Amino acid sequence: MAAPTFALNHMVAPQMPLGAFFKLGKTLGINQFEIRNDLSGNAILDGTSPSQVRELAAAEGAEIISINALQRFNEWTPAREEEARSLATYAAACGAKALVLVPVNDGSGKLEGERQGNLRMALKGLKPILEQAGIIGLVEPLGFQICSLRSKKEAVEAIHAISGSDRFRLVHDTFHHVLAGEPDVFPAMTGLVHISGVDDGQVSVDDMRDPHRVMVTAGDRLANVAQIRALLAQGYAGPFSFEPFSPAVHATADVVGLIKGSMDFIREKL
Repeated sequence: MAAPTFALNHMVAPQMPLGAFFKLGKTLGINQFEIRNDLSGNAILDGTSPSQVRELAAAEGAEIISINALQRFNEWTPAREEEARSLATYAAACGAKALVLVPVNDGSGKLEGERQGNLRMALKGLKPILEQAGIIGLVEPLGFQICSLRSKKEAVEAIHAISGSDRFRLVHDTFHHVLAGEPDVFPAMTGLVHISGVDDGQVSVDDMRDPHRVMVTAGDRLANVAQIRALLAQGYAGPFSFEPFSPAVHATADVVGLIKGSMDFIREKL
C-alpha cells in the first residue's frame, strides 16, 4: 500500500501568517497546503493579493491545493454566483488547484427532492465558472444532521447527472464521514481528504462538533487510520490534509510536535 501524502489546512494554525504557515509545512516535509477565506486578519480576508500569495508559496516550494471555501454553495443565487466567480478568479491567480464547496448547514434546504434539485442547479452554475478559471470544485458533504448535503453518494449522483466528473471531486472528511453514518467511500471521485480526530470519550457522535476536532492520536474515536487505509487500498492517491478546529490545538506552543506526532502515529498504524 502506498504511503499517505500529508497536507496542511490553515486551520491547523489559523493565527500563523501565510508565509510562516508554508514554512511550518516545509520543516515537516509537507509541501501541499489549503488556504482559507474565513480567517480574519490572515490570508485572503486581510486583503492579501493573489499574486502575493503566489509569491509566498513559491518562496517555500509550496503547492496550494485549495481555497477553503465557498460557503452555502448549493443555495445558488446571483450573489452566490458572484462570490463563486470572485473566489475562482482568486484561486486561479494565486495558483490554487481547487475551490472547496461547503453546503448550507442551518437546517434549511433538506427536503427530499428539494435538496437534490438545489445541488444540481448549483453544480450546473458552477461548472462554467470553474472551467473558465481552470480549477476543480471540491464538494464537501457535512455529516451534521442539520446539513442540506450529508451524503457523498448523493453528491456523486448529482455530479454525474450534470456531466461534471471532469470538473468536480469529493472531499472525504473523516469526521463528517462518521457523523453522516454513510459507509461507502468513493476513492475514484475523491480529490481531497480532510483528517482530524475526536479524543473526547464523553461526547456522543451526534453531539460532536468542530471544537472537538483535534489531531489524530491513539485516542481517536473516528477510526481515521481505518478510513485512510481503506481509501489508499482502493486507489486514492491524493493528499490527506490535517484540519483540526479545536481551540486546544490552535493554542498549542508546539504545533510542529503535534503534527509530527500525528503523522508518525498514522504511518506506524497503517
